[in-house]
Amino acid sequence: MKLLKLVPDHTNIDFVRLRGWAFGLTLLLSVLAVGVTFARGLNLGVDFVGGLMIEERFASPPDLTRVREVVDAQGLGEAQLQTFGDPRVLTIRLPTQDGADEGATNAAVKKVSAALTQAFPGATFTRYSTVSGKVSNELIRNGVLAVVLAILGIGLFAIFRFEWQFGVSTIVAIVHDLLMTLGFFALTQFDFDLNIVAAVLTIIGYSINDKIVIDDRIRENMRRYRKMDMREIINLSVNETLPRTVMTSVTILLALFALLFLGGHVLRGFTAAMILGIVVGTYSSIYVSSSLLISLGLRAEPGEKKPARVDLSNAERIAPRER
Repeated sequence: MKLLKLVPDHTNIDFVRLRGWAFGLTLLLSVLAVGVTFARGLNLGVDFVGGLMIEERFASPPDLTRVREVVDAQGLGEAQLQTFGDPRVLTIRLPTQDGADEGATNAAVKKVSAALTQAFPGATFTRYSTVSGKVSNELIRNGVLAVVLAILGIGLFAIFRFEWQFGVSTIVAIVHDLLMTLGFFALTQFDFDLNIVAAVLTIIGYSINDKIVIDDRIRENMRRYRKMDMREIINLSVNETLPRTVMTSVTILLALFALLFLGGHVLRGFTAAMILGIVVGTYSSIYVSSSLLISLGLRAEPGEKKPARVDLSNAERIAPRER
């Protein structure tokens, strides 16, 4: 039985030749992501802003103005309404209720649910969540701290595991992936809650796994071909690991797309973040992180004259098998 190969044998793509375009695109996307994030802001979930979130499912897409009137009439504070994915599912946000205990929260949920059921026959309560203001501030601090420590820890690992250039290129690529995720959530206005922080940390973990594989092959080839030009070493290393990179990304994306379409709207933001992270992480591993090593001055044999261009037509055959 013939094995499925998404990348043909003896692939020899000159990735480094496109590094100028890749750096320009990366910078442009990063600036746009930062701009969109500051302009639109993140739609922070109840986890981060505190308050009460009620999710209601209607028999048909409701009139948001009418829903707001019904909820505001309950005297629970100004309501914020949001729909995404299924237009029949509506998220209702309310300020933290007086007392903020379970009894007050349950009473508010029952009051809103009963009023909506009466005004919109067929409406059903789905779920609710509540977080106090103090807890939300702690969650914001801990979430930001977790992401920052993860990035710094990964950068330090790459520096001690390889050389300082690998650590810098890894941090740059991960920050790029993180900015793309923030820009995506600012643009789509999906809820940004603790589930998304978990998705961001997962994206960072996937990205570093992909980058470490490529970096390890680059270091291995630097030792194997000590007088080869650094451009050729990077192209050789990326092409050798390309089948693994593509196969891993495709299989993960298949599972994520199934979760996106079949997992329900509750997981839609988490899944969308993961899909974006896999695509952006694969791009940054191939075009940003590896090519940036040249700009940072990494050399196989510092001080030696670079040899002529090496023919890599048989690179896949002469390279060691991936472990």
